[in-house]
Amino acid sequence: MRSGPGRARRDPNRLGYETIEDVDQVPAARRTLAVLRLLAASAGPLPASSIARDLGLPRSSTYHLLAEMAAEGFVVALPEERRWGLGVAAFEVGSAYLRHGPLERLARPLLRRLVDRTGEIVQLGVLHGADTLYLLKEQPPRHATLVTDVGVRIPAHLTASGRSMLAHLPAAQLRALYPAPLVTRTTDGPTTLTALRRALREDAARGWSAEDGLVTEGFASIAACAFDHTGHPAAAITVTFRRAARPSETWPDLAAPVKAAAASLTTRLTGRPPVSRP
Repeated sequence: MRSGPGRARRDPNRLGYETIEDVDQVPAARRTLAVLRLLAASAGPLPASSIARDLGLPRSSTYHLLAEMAAEGFVVALPEERRWGLGVAAFEVGSAYLRHGPLERLARPLLRRLVDRTGEIVQLGVLHGADTLYLLKEQPPRHATLVTDVGVRIPAHLTASGRSMLAHLPAAQLRALYPAPLVTRTTDGPTTLTALRRALREDAARGWSAEDGLVTEGFASIAACAFDHTGHPAAAITVTFRRAARPSETWPDLAAPVKAAAASLTTRLTGRPPVSRP
């Protein structure tokens, strides 16, 4: 659609577009992305009426948009349920995202800078069910290696990185992850969901988590969580150090750059911190 009387004319070249027609496609692209994000954040397929209501779109426009997206494979209609879900093309895009390893690429420079600043081992971990899965590890030269290497999975409630992420999960999700007594590697650490919740509330309140000898004897860790665009835990950045080298009263000072690195990763992921719970 071309500019008409009373319509503000935009300079497409200033925005990186070649023509006014290109600019006019942007609202449609935003609506398409909004539908994908809504479906991705939902527990299951949604009726078109819910999609229209949640996104503030006219019903007729929503049905046209969904039909076009279905034709390209990004959504699929479920006629018996009268609902719409994500299509195989959306899965292909998500799979390509994983192949490109953007989380690791975005985090690695932050981890390297944190190594330079602290002189300690720094890792990136994500939740994998009830485990912490380590994706990246950076360390200074001639530093002692740890059991928590890349690809290693450890019960999340025993790790600082896992606890920093668990602290921001909904109560129902946390309960589903821990239906039975919690496992331990040593004689320390939470053994019940009640004890874990108490520790997680403290972690969430101060903005970082700590672990002392629960994974590797003689080592302690401090971690902070990075968040995705929905405010949910996306990953955690952890600094691990010899317990004897850093008294516990110095840990808040060490936590500050860890929190800053996690906040930078949140920004790089176009994420946002979660809304504080009352």
